[in-house]
This record gives sequence, C-alpha cells and structure tokens, in this order.
Amino acid sequence: MQAISSESTAKLCDVGPYAELAAKPCTWPQVLEYDRLATPYLAIDGAMVLQNIRRLSEYCQSKGVKFRPHTKTHKSRVLAQFQCDAGAIGLTVAKAGEFETFASSEIDRLIAYPAISPGARRIAGDPQQSASGLFTVDSQQAVECLIEASSSAKLPLRVLVDADVGMGRTGVSTPAESLALAEQVDRATNLHLAGLFVYPGHVWAPPGEQQQPLEVVADIIDSHLQLWASKGFAAEIVSAGSTPTAYQSHLVKSVTEIRSGTYVYNDMNTVRGGFCEFNSCAARVIATVVSTAVPGQVVLDSGSKALAIDRCIPAPDSGHGFLPDYPQAVITALSEEHAQVAIGECDRAPKLGERVQIVPNHICPVINLTNEAWWFGSEQSPIELPIDARGKSR
Repeated sequence: MQAISSESTAKLCDVGPYAELAAKPCTWPQVLEYDRLATPYLAIDGAMVLQNIRRLSEYCQSKGVKFRPHTKTHKSRVLAQFQCDAGAIGLTVAKAGEFETFASSEIDRLIAYPAISPGARRIAGDPQQSASGLFTVDSQQAVECLIEASSSAKLPLRVLVDADVGMGRTGVSTPAESLALAEQVDRATNLHLAGLFVYPGHVWAPPGEQQQPLEVVADIIDSHLQLWASKGFAAEIVSAGSTPTAYQSHLVKSVTEIRSGTYVYNDMNTVRGGFCEFNSCAARVIATVVSTAVPGQVVLDSGSKALAIDRCIPAPDSGHGFLPDYPQAVITALSEEHAQVAIGECDRAPKLGERVQIVPNHICPVINLTNEAWWFGSEQSPIELPIDARGKSR
C-alpha cells in the first residue's frame, strides 16, 4: 500500500507528528508496558489506523466510488485530515457541532441528519458555512426550514432527499414522497436539488451474503431515481454506505459516494460480523485490575464511563467488550467505574494490578467518552490525540 501523504489541499491541522510516529507499528504488549498514563485510557495503534484508511480509500478508487467518511466515529481533526489526504472528497458529520468542528472552506461536509434541527438551521443561515455544506431532508417542514434559514445565502444550499432503503429510521418510504420533496426543493430559488441520501444500516449479513439484500437496496434506489428522471430530475449525488457494507458498495451501481465511519478503528461488532480481521481493531481501552476479592471474578477500572454499554450486535451474549489476552473472560456487568469480569473459564487469570486491553463492542460511543486518546507507534512515547468533537451532539 502507498503511504498517506501529509499534503492535501484541504487543511484542518498538521498531521506530521502523527504520521511520523505511525511509520512503524506498535505492539499491544508494548502499549501495556507503557505505565506513564493512568487507566482507564484509550490507546490508538496509529499504523493500523492509517492502514484502515488506505485500504478503504484504495477500494473506492478501484471501483470508481467517491468517499465521504463519517467523522462521528473518530471525532478527530487529525484523522479527518488523514482521510482527506487519502482522497476523501469531503466529510460526513452527524450534527451542526461536528460540522463546525471540522470547518474548512475547502472541505465539503454533509450533515447526515434531518435538516429540521436548530443546529442545521443555524448552519444554513450562515452564508460562510452553508457554502461548504450538504443538507438532508425527509419532510416538507425540513425543506421549509432550509428555505427560511437560507434567505440571505449567497449560493443555493445543496440538498439531498433522504429515502428509507430498509433501516426504518429516517427517510421517506416511497418514490412519490421523494419526488414531492425534490419538486419542493427545485421550486425554491435558494435551494439546489443535489441528489438522494440513503443508509443501508440494516444490512448486517456477512460480506459473502450481502448481494441479495444489497440488490433490494439497489432496486429501491433505482425506483426513486427512475421516477425523478420521468419528471426531469437527476441525482448528481447518490450518497450511501456503511462499514458493514463498505467493500460491497460496488454492488449498488447507482451509488456515487459512501459514508463509512467505524472502519477507521473497527470494533467487536465489525470483527464478529465478519467485516474485518481482529488485528484491524486499532482502538483499545487500557484498564487495570483493581479487585480480585470475589472468587471467579476480577474487577477492572473501566466501567460504563470508559466502555459504553452497547452489546455486540452479532453476538449479544459475548459481554461488554473483548479481552484479547484472556479470550475466555467475559465482561458480565458494567457500573459507572467498574467492569466485572467472569474468569471461571480462563486457563489463567489476570492478576491484581495488571493492565489489560479491551476491544470495545461499539467504538463510536467509546470515543465520545474521553477528551483525548493516545496515539502509539514505533518505540517512542505516545502523543495525545484530541477528541475535538467530543460532546458535539447538537
């Protein structure tokens, strides 16, 4: 794989020190031996992060699909810069707070959330910010909000119509509904119909079994586009994608860009779902055994405030994360500051005071629980990786 350049026309920050440290990979035993950081903390394998970024970027380039990675996973300007350096055409954000965190006149940012929120209206009403924004709508009220908010915009706001392709979360249900919104957007002089927005987040089949569910997704998208075309509307952008479906995105021919997020770190959801190799998990919580008083159990200092509470989607009975050095151990319960770990099936048990690594079930909420992570590489000391968009959920 080619190295990721530290040069890009889009500049959020200087990634030079991070690229230099990640030039040689770290090992997780090396991370555990580093005792200058208090636990629990979040450790990042910088070399693996860059490998994950390169791999998906190269896939997209080989398939002619554009890439607009979702920042809600890493919430980091450093990682967003690496993604732009690797060829991302822009970024995806969840809310206005993230949009503002990754502000740059050279970086397109898609707000993957209905534009009826106060934050989206705030962005739409700021001509300087809205010029580099893409907005999604799934209701007439959302379109009206954008029309009202953008009355002073110098350029028409670019709008994507959100259509449901099976997730059942947001998005209109029928082509007739999406056409009605497309027509409403087209009538507004301060809006521009840019295309269609979908999210196949319901597709969790193993990669080798995704062709059939993605054919259904493709058919739904095509039904919208065909009705639009019959009325003279074209979708220059068809934005889709997820981490589970990332490397099968080419099966949906009409998609022009994908928005995967979790791929940058991976987690036990992506491992147990068969979407990545275990060694691709680049973010791990480092914790300390603080109690062995209860027989058959150890307690770690990484409770729900460090690991989050999400169960593993493909394996809900597997516990609250995975301990690679003790694969038979199960994190059975989390309170705020404690993780109770059943060790009855272990060949050997963690010792009091020992540091252990935990791969989270779902990395996205774990990232949002800390102000910073620690970027490891080669044999040097780690450097702090700010979580710039932590808590930016409005």
